[in-house]
Amino acid sequence: MKRWPIIVAVTMLLGTWGLLQSMSHGEPIPNKRPFAEFPLLLAGHWEGREFGIEEKILKVLRVSDYMMRRYQPVSGEGRGQAPIFLYVGYYQSQRTGAAYHSPKNCLPGAGWAFVESADVPLSVGAGPQIVINRAIIQKGLEKQIVLYWYHDRGRVIASEYWAKGYMVWDAMTKNRTDGSLVRISTNVVTTVEDAEREATAFLRDLWPVLIDYMPAGVHSA
Repeated sequence: MKRWPIIVAVTMLLGTWGLLQSMSHGEPIPNKRPFAEFPLLLAGHWEGREFGIEEKILKVLRVSDYMMRRYQPVSGEGRGQAPIFLYVGYYQSQRTGAAYHSPKNCLPGAGWAFVESADVPLSVGAGPQIVINRAIIQKGLEKQIVLYWYHDRGRVIASEYWAKGYMVWDAMTKNRTDGSLVRISTNVVTTVEDAEREATAFLRDLWPVLIDYMPAGVHSA
């Protein structure tokens, strides 16, 4: 199979992105509610606690806003499952080197191995299904379910490559590169199926609140 068309396409994409980064005009600042206002109580039965990120890690991530939280069922429900961890990293602009750190890169760097990974469709409300990443990761005897996606300018994108493609397109046509990486994870205590069920239930409770904290989508001129 000839590889030169792929090489040419990638080279053109990188060249276009380099040109976009060098452009001097500023991006519009999207109207986004700060994550500091994001509720610690979700759907009446998830209690959360913000525990933050170390300063040295924040310097690497270069996020404009973020939240790193642990959610558990409210006292008295006693379902006994592992806590749900939520990370959302938001970038107001990705033109100047600040950009997503893909879980497929940063989790192995922290010692986690990907056991399984696939895109999965999911119903989260009355609207159309979204497609997100669902992964099983393992470090030693510890195993986790991870659900994650890129929430970019009104789009929910599973593939990091499509996310970069849309970013280049929106930068050229709308002068916007803002977006968020959303990651939900929980330990496997009993079975993978149980852990995935809990993570998915949390995502569905999270969704109607989360979308109010994401910038509005792009619109045609």
